[in-house]
Amino acid sequence: MRRDPPRTLVALCQVYVPDPASVGQQMAGAAEEMVRRGWRVIVLTSRDGYDDPSLHYPPREILNGVEVLRLPWCSFGKRSMAVRVLGGLSFIFQAILAGVLVGPIDVVLVSTNPPMGSFAALVIGWVRRAAIKFWVMDVNPDQLVTLGLIGPRALPVRLFDLLNRQALARATDVIVLDRFMARRMNDKLDVSHKISVMPPWPLDDYLEPVPHESNPFRVAHNLQNKLVVMYSGNHASSNPLSTVLAAAARLQDEPRLVFVFVGGGTAKKDVETAGLPNVLSLPYQPLAGLRHSLSAADVHLVTMGDAFVGMFHPSKVYGAMSVARPILFLGPADSHVGDLLRRAPIGWALRHGDVDGVTALFLRLLDAPRDQLTSMGLRARVLIQSELSKTILCRRFCEVLER
Repeated sequence: MRRDPPRTLVALCQVYVPDPASVGQQMAGAAEEMVRRGWRVIVLTSRDGYDDPSLHYPPREILNGVEVLRLPWCSFGKRSMAVRVLGGLSFIFQAILAGVLVGPIDVVLVSTNPPMGSFAALVIGWVRRAAIKFWVMDVNPDQLVTLGLIGPRALPVRLFDLLNRQALARATDVIVLDRFMARRMNDKLDVSHKISVMPPWPLDDYLEPVPHESNPFRVAHNLQNKLVVMYSGNHASSNPLSTVLAAAARLQDEPRLVFVFVGGGTAKKDVETAGLPNVLSLPYQPLAGLRHSLSAADVHLVTMGDAFVGMFHPSKVYGAMSVARPILFLGPADSHVGDLLRRAPIGWALRHGDVDGVTALFLRLLDAPRDQLTSMGLRARVLIQSELSKTILCRRFCEVLER
């Protein structure tokens, strides 16, 4: 009895595992789940590291059943916007060629990494008569305009928004990360009849709480008997850190408190040039050690610029919640993290510029009972397990891909 060939999904994403950038981890979760559902999955991605282009990955390999095809000259680091655009354009045109040549395709899944990757999806979908699923992880050109990198009426902005509307119109499903992002996409084109709102899932396979007394990360970085405030993830202008750095400067003579910044990005230099003795700056940590680095914190810092609501989603909040640590959110109250904090007492929310308030909070936490932080963290983990786990959200996501 002859079996029908498996349906084929081609996923376009400039970054993929084992690269540590979070978007690649999310794409891997979806790709591997689709393989488990009986699909053939091909991922087109970059051969070079996203944050560190000196890293080189195999051009072809099969990871957990996913066929990974890595394209050369698609990532040159993040040292300037021009360099990032060049890498993105190289990826798009190579992905078009590779996608057209892979054979019959049923579904094209495209993320917003690179931002104009939807152009490749439109071409591949048209040539191969494939459905397009548009996974909106951040919104451009809105971020570029808000950052002041380009004018709102500039020709590239208008062309970019035209591409967005074409992708939204052609896609059979649009997946966004929160209600604010849904509103922003509907402002571009009404897709309310085919939009799905679901946040990114945490990396459950790598995350679990590790007690301080048995955490090798705390030992390696001399964090024993310290209150550790950690920022872990991409350092970007849309995630301002100036308020907490100003508070750290005021508290630099407090020996019980240390600020740990883990990750990379264009704003990493702001941390490293501050020259504060109570600030530790580290690169992205390997996935295998992620539970140790995140659990080393007593409080996790999550930031969002006031003007950036709906343009990106602060997914670092889920890693902190998964390892049962409370959150300090610096950003607008009317935002996704603001929604989470109103739902459950899992942390604190303060505004950018409130250096006095942030400093006072850290001083209170130094003398607060440990069980106060523990109970807040446990509530955060329960929220993950009951509603926001990878098992729950990845299943919902793949049901959208299959319909």
